[in-house]
Amino acid sequence: MEEKETVDQAILAEDLSKQIKYNFFDYFLVKPLDPIKVTKEFSKPVPAGTPAKDKDGIEAIDFDNVETEVKEVDSDFRRGIVLKRSLYYENSKDNFGSAEIKIGDTVIFRETAGIRFDLLKDSRLLRQFDIIGKVNDNN
Repeated sequence: MEEKETVDQAILAEDLSKQIKYNFFDYFLVKPLDPIKVTKEFSKPVPAGTPAKDKDGIEAIDFDNVETEVKEVDSDFRRGIVLKRSLYYENSKDNFGSAEIKIGDTVIFRETAGIRFDLLKDSRLLRQFDIIGKVNDNN
C-alpha cells in the first residue's frame, strides 16, 4: 500500500511541477510529508524526600534517583517530495548516477532545514546540502 502511495505522489509531483511558475536558482522546492514518529527515552529526576531547610533556612530538595520515561515524539528529521529542482543542480556537469535527485523523489532532511515557502501551501525551499538523502523505495 505504501509503495502505491509513493508512486502516486511521484506522478502528482511531476504534474504539479509543470504548473509551478517559479524556477529556483539554488533551492529545491519540497513538499514535507507527515512527521516521522520515533520512540525516545527521557531521564527525569525523582525527589529523594520532602524539602528540607539548611542552616540558612533555604529549602532544598535532593534528587538522588533518576526515572526513565519512554515517549513517542516527532523525529528531528522529515521526509518530503521534491516538486522542483534547483537550476544550478539541473545545469551541473557532475554525474550523480543513482544519487541524482529527481522530481517526485522522496528525500529526507532536518526538520529545521530550509525556508518555508508561503507562495505554495505547506512547502519548503531546501538547498542541496540540506537534503540528507533519498528514501530508497526498494526496501
